[in-house]
Amino acid sequence: MAAVLKKSENVVFRKIENEYILVPIKSHAAELDYIYTLNEVGARVWELIDGARTVGDIRDIICSEYEVTPETAVADLDALLAELAELSTVAMVA
Repeated sequence: MAAVLKKSENVVFRKIENEYILVPIKSHAAELDYIYTLNEVGARVWELIDGARTVGDIRDIICSEYEVTPETAVADLDALLAELAELSTVAMVA
């Protein structure tokens, strides 16, 4: 919960109508590995990743903004952050 994350500079976040997407920046469309779709809460987590807030801070904000227990928020946050790390869209601040 004390980890601090930063976003990759090689990914852009866009809201298109009611969809939230992460798209890697590539020089050619053929190099595009994925387009990652986020739900509303996932998009809020993405917005909160700023290189200064801890994962615990993000959990607390999510709990205050949405009707979710801290335990559920931690489990969901861990799963989302693991996926984002696997896609190299976030990394821990050194």
